[in-house]
Amino acid sequence: MKMGSSNDRDAVKAQYASSKSLDIRLNFHNMYSTNKMGFGPWLVSNYEIKEGMKVLELGTGTGSMWTGHDDLIAKCDKLVLSDFSEGMLDTAKNNVGERDNVEYKQIDVQNIPFEDNSFDIVIANMMLYHVPDINKAVSEIRRVLKNDGIFYSATYGEHNFNDIIAEWFGLFGESYDPNHLFTLQNGGEVLGREFANIEVRRYEDSLHVTNIDDLADYLQSLKALHGIGTMERDEILKMLKLHEEDGAINLQKEYGTFVARGAK
Repeated sequence: MKMGSSNDRDAVKAQYASSKSLDIRLNFHNMYSTNKMGFGPWLVSNYEIKEGMKVLELGTGTGSMWTGHDDLIAKCDKLVLSDFSEGMLDTAKNNVGERDNVEYKQIDVQNIPFEDNSFDIVIANMMLYHVPDINKAVSEIRRVLKNDGIFYSATYGEHNFNDIIAEWFGLFGESYDPNHLFTLQNGGEVLGREFANIEVRRYEDSLHVTNIDDLADYLQSLKALHGIGTMERDEILKMLKLHEEDGAINLQKEYGTFVARGAK
């Protein structure tokens, strides 16, 4: 496995054994994103959840997407929040709570333990690029989704701020191993093997970072930027300071979601 590779089963399991690194990244985006709606609330605003639906979320993480959305949860006849990591599921259960219509389940997306046509909606945000066999995963998602169901899958683009920062630090090869297995640019092709109708919705946003210490924490939490993770803290801060303008660093973001419907 290359350093920073994020679709190796053991590496992903270790990275997401607890929510610590993910919390760092979520808090960073919450603090410094210029679009104050927030990526999570924007994603939820796209969901067409109606009364009595059965919904499966794969890779639920901390469950933060559902906090504050009791109205949507209440609409679901059944909501299955799943993750590959037991630690993440424990955090999600603490955040969302025990509810009669909510089930927490450890699931490998490559082998979803539900019957065909079980769900009206399946959600898999910021996780398909971690899966060793992405085609098997998408096939499984299509299998458990009803014929008129909807699949939502958020991801990032190939022109994101991580690539800019990698250039600043002169990273290449094993020092910078970006995961472009499922991006806004190529995800449509991946989903197109199973789905007939695929739409890309983009979220307009950027970063205005006023504390480079927080940016350093964020960068050190990323497996893809292995070269930065092995650097001394003072060295990281010195490099970031070179790119400050008027006490801040401005960076572009490229995020969005696929909305897929209909069997191929």
